[in-house]
Amino acid sequence: MDCRLSSLGAAAFRTAFGFGQREVAHWFPGHMAKGLKQMRASLRKVDCIIEIHDARISFATNLDVRPHLLVLNKMDLADTSKKWSILKQLERDGVKNVLFTDCLKQRDDSVKKIVPLVTELIHNASRFHREEDRSYCLMVIGVPNVGKSSLINALRRTNLKKGKASRVGGEPGITKAVLTKIQVCERPLMYLLDTPGVLPPKIENIETGMKLALCGTILDHLVGEDIIADYLLFSLNRLQRFGYVEKYELEGPCDDIQHVLKCIAVKLGKTQRVKAITGIGDVTIKMPNYSAAAYDFIRAFRKGELGKVMLDG
Repeated sequence: MDCRLSSLGAAAFRTAFGFGQREVAHWFPGHMAKGLKQMRASLRKVDCIIEIHDARISFATNLDVRPHLLVLNKMDLADTSKKWSILKQLERDGVKNVLFTDCLKQRDDSVKKIVPLVTELIHNASRFHREEDRSYCLMVIGVPNVGKSSLINALRRTNLKKGKASRVGGEPGITKAVLTKIQVCERPLMYLLDTPGVLPPKIENIETGMKLALCGTILDHLVGEDIIADYLLFSLNRLQRFGYVEKYELEGPCDDIQHVLKCIAVKLGKTQRVKAITGIGDVTIKMPNYSAAAYDFIRAFRKGELGKVMLDG
């Protein structure tokens, strides 16, 4: 249950997060560079681009070429009260074709709108050298772990009544290379190119990088689960989303990540044995396992157990 408190402890919360000299912009594995090259080489075959984002981080879009559709996925985890303000902001940024989806949901009415909308976008644009081709080719792009493969599978399930064509995973980087064409519709005949999740070689804004890390786009160990957990606590308090207080049975909202993680570890029974050197020799004592607590805290957020949020709110 989402616990939303308007002012409790608000005066004690941080107003800014101390990023220091941290860098999250360096995560750019070799398969990403290869993927970018393959994507560029495939653009000549593409009639429309579908860019998919985590709805909790909605404004980092680079849609500036070809007919395109922005899909904001994982809407079941986002604060839907922000929906219209997001649409207005995106329209100001020149992005007009937007759909909110929950592609893991067996029956998502928004997925049904994709083929008609894409067909209309293609009909209203020049196809250049592809005018004679009766089939349509789409390319789905986006950062890792936002649901690209889930979208493809949802389109096949909705339009072809067929099962999975793309592997789905909860860790960034499941799709390693541009795949062959995957059929997603019969009438009109429509294929879709799945692509690897690709981050820009340099993320200019460190806070955007932290939001991406928080939503599972960057492998946790590259940023540090302790840092991600602290940024999560900062974000929840800033947005006055205090669901963590109820979930972990805390006395109230708190801005001290070490205290919060200690309470989580105690509640969950997450301890570790630590050897301490004393005047009478080595002694093994039990200590709260802060790493295990941070892991649980982050996973709870990603599964929506701490309430629905919009990190760009």
